[in-house]
This record gives sequence, C-alpha cells and structure tokens, in this order.
Amino acid sequence: MLTRKQFELLMFINERIKESGVSPSFDEMKVALDLKSKSGIHRLITALEERGFIRRLPHRARALEIIKLPESASPSVARQKGFQPSVIEGSLNKSEAIVEAAPANENSMTLPIMGTIAAGVPIEAIQEHGNDVTVPMEMLSNGEHFALEVSGESMIEAGILDGDTVIIRQQETANNGDIVVALIDEEEATLKRLRKKGDSIALEAANPAFETRIFGPDRVRIQGKLVGLIRRY
Repeated sequence: MLTRKQFELLMFINERIKESGVSPSFDEMKVALDLKSKSGIHRLITALEERGFIRRLPHRARALEIIKLPESASPSVARQKGFQPSVIEGSLNKSEAIVEAAPANENSMTLPIMGTIAAGVPIEAIQEHGNDVTVPMEMLSNGEHFALEVSGESMIEAGILDGDTVIIRQQETANNGDIVVALIDEEEATLKRLRKKGDSIALEAANPAFETRIFGPDRVRIQGKLVGLIRRY
C-alpha cells in the first residue's frame, strides 16, 4: 500500500522513463512533488525500493528501474475513507467519514486504527486501515475520530508510551499546549505538543532527550487532537 506521495513519485518516474528513457533527477522530483528538500525524495525512493516498486541500478547516475506499478491508477490510500493527509499525505477529507466508525454497543464505539504515528523523530505515517479498537463513548466528543498506534518515546512524560493506541479527533486547528497529530512539509507526521510562538510553530516533545522542533507556519498542518489513550498490558 502506497501513500499518495509515494504513488505520485512512482508515476512521475515511470512517465519520465517512458518519455526519455532516463529517470528524473532528484531536483526534478523535488519540483514535481512540490517538496522543500531532496531529503524527502530520498525517503520516498527508499520506501518505494523497500516495497519492491523500484530498483536502484548500481554504478549509474540517475538510474532507477520500475519493477512494478500499483494495480489501480490511483493510490490505494485514496480509495480509503480515513487518515490520508494531502500528501501522507495531506489533510483528512471533510466530505468523508473516518473509515466506518461504528457503535459496538450503546456505551462504546469501534474505531479504525489508521496506522502508526511517531512519538519521536518524525516518521512517515502509514495509511492503512488495519485493526479496530473499541473505545468508551465518554472518550469521544463531537466530530470524526480515528486511532493511531504510537511508535517512539518522545511523549513519555505526557503519559504516552511506545505501543500505546491514541484516539484522535479530526480537526485542523488546535490551541497552545494541545497534543496534536502534525503533518510536517506534507510528508511526515508526528505526535507532539503544539506551541505557537509568534509566526513560528514549535512541536514540543515530552521527554528531555528529544529537542523541540520549530517550523514556519507554512510547514506544519494540524490533522487532529489527542482526546484519549488506550494501553494494553
């Protein structure tokens, strides 16, 4: 299953190879996908290679080989109704409900676990509906909700541990001090405490071993706010 950016890059490489016989440069990929740095392209290339869609040819510059393409002409994440930032990729589509959250009984609700979120150095979010989790109704409020599994230890002093399941209410704004799902540069997602400092946005860890990262307002998009947590022992 590919994220939207992975899909876009794969199709861009495929079309360029079909047109010219040569894969595009990293600069061309960066421009085509409207990314701010080539490091994002490196991560996408590595992800496509690990998933078996492309292969890097040794000892040749700009040498990528397409091994396979997705079955559909659109990324599988686009077929899902759920956590799909406009890139990871982007923002949740307001016109779509979260995969089908359904009442388990009158006192609880079944939510889809839409992937893994980093509580540490930002990692690419995984967009796929895997398991479900049943949560008590009092944990939920108005609006759409979804669940994510936590990877990392940067939020341990906020009581969020590696392996926990967090319940997120879909929203695009948040207040200072809220713990949010933040999309960085349209390609990476992380779970951090939000701090607004003038025109800057700080994503603050709750672990002194992790630094606070500061971004311009155009680099961070809020995808949801933490409203609950489930832990299995």
